[in-house]
Amino acid sequence: MKQTLQLRTSQQLTLTPQLQQSIRLLQMSTLELDQELDRVLDENPMLERAEDGETDELLPMLAAALASQTTAADGAGRGEGDTEARSDAGEHDAGTLLWESASGVVDDDEAGLERQTAVVASLRDHLIWQVQMSQLTEADRQLVLWLIETVDEDGYLTQPLAELVEAANALADADLDTTEAPLDEDTLRVALRYLQTFDPPGVGAQDLAECLAIQIEALPAETPGRALARVLVRHHLDALAGRDYAGLRRALGCDESELRQAQALVTHLNPRPGAAFGENETRYVVPDVRVLRAGERWVVRLNADAVPRLRINRTYAEWLARHRGQAGELGGRLQEARWMLRNVQQRCETILRVSQAIVARQQAFFDHGEVAMRPLVLREIAEALDLHESTVSRVTTQKYMMTPRGLFELKFFFGSHVATDGGGAASSTAIRALIRQLVGSEDRQRPLSDSQLADILGRQGIIVARRTVAKYRESLQIPAVSLRKSL
Repeated sequence: MKQTLQLRTSQQLTLTPQLQQSIRLLQMSTLELDQELDRVLDENPMLERAEDGETDELLPMLAAALASQTTAADGAGRGEGDTEARSDAGEHDAGTLLWESASGVVDDDEAGLERQTAVVASLRDHLIWQVQMSQLTEADRQLVLWLIETVDEDGYLTQPLAELVEAANALADADLDTTEAPLDEDTLRVALRYLQTFDPPGVGAQDLAECLAIQIEALPAETPGRALARVLVRHHLDALAGRDYAGLRRALGCDESELRQAQALVTHLNPRPGAAFGENETRYVVPDVRVLRAGERWVVRLNADAVPRLRINRTYAEWLARHRGQAGELGGRLQEARWMLRNVQQRCETILRVSQAIVARQQAFFDHGEVAMRPLVLREIAEALDLHESTVSRVTTQKYMMTPRGLFELKFFFGSHVATDGGGAASSTAIRALIRQLVGSEDRQRPLSDSQLADILGRQGIIVARRTVAKYRESLQIPAVSLRKSL
């Protein structure tokens, strides 16, 4: 064992800071990009946001200043003839970050989307407001408020009354100044009954059966099927969920029409009364691109709301142009600002190119819907655009496309394929759409089984196994055949 010196030559890929930044920006969502730009703007005085309508011209001397600030890393592998090209690029980078796409100029008036912020009160706040508006005694008010703290986001009481009574008495024993009598379960149950009269109907229930029963009790007495529905949810909820209609008719002593009436009433109740309330502010996705109909073809345009408007700070840039030899740290900040402008522009252009390639291959989807979706994989787009598959994967993650058929993540347009008897292939998305259509139009008294669905698809030329149909059906959250059967 001894130490030796060896000389070895090798090749390896080194990611420059500029390339690392480009990759990082490419995989960010629009929200994440906006947060990253806010951070950069706080740190770099050379970069600023452009106001709407600003299209400032660059001073000619700024172009020369930008060219002179080119670093060795930026100029590696470039010849002397590239100096003028870098100057031209500098003029573009230092202005407002706006450019023309293959389908037109990004326009705020054309691409602007309405943004509305929906403020939804939380369930807890809604219940507390009702307590404050009630005529309860102070003692009952405090008990109801305490029960509200144990209600979950769906509106259910999360702890048994016995445990709540024990916890309340334990707290009372720990308070040496209290002279109140111990809390008993009957008193707390009375407070719970008050809570269960609040809106939304069903709040404060301890299980699903009680939740549905509370909602039925809140209905007018003359509601058809109300009495039978109350018995159903209290004593035969499992049989109703299992579609055991023959057993229910025998147990309840009713005919088919009466059972159907009670079942319809139960199915219209809300098993999650608190779901309509939320603690958080609603957030809306801002699409990165928009797809529009232009004559006989579909065109893709960048969404102006998702395109950052950045520019070089004119005051600092003019000072650098006049004091080239005194750039110092500010010169380095200028280079960082140029990198950011280029990488943000490259990100938007790459998203636009990938989106255009997707639309070009999924024309049938935009014309006819999901049933016409064709199989598409990342490799196909990567080869067409001369990009790496990982780049396409980054571009299609958390990037959204607004279309006349709705808002879709770019990954939605990619999917595996299933062979057809004609030697072609059908997209898994198209098969799911066909299954949804078949189930939606089936006879509810005799719903289609997975085997029958596979046979129908086979007659349409799509070769698919029963287990594959079952997998697609479950992904669509369609219940099994036994649970879809109705009277």
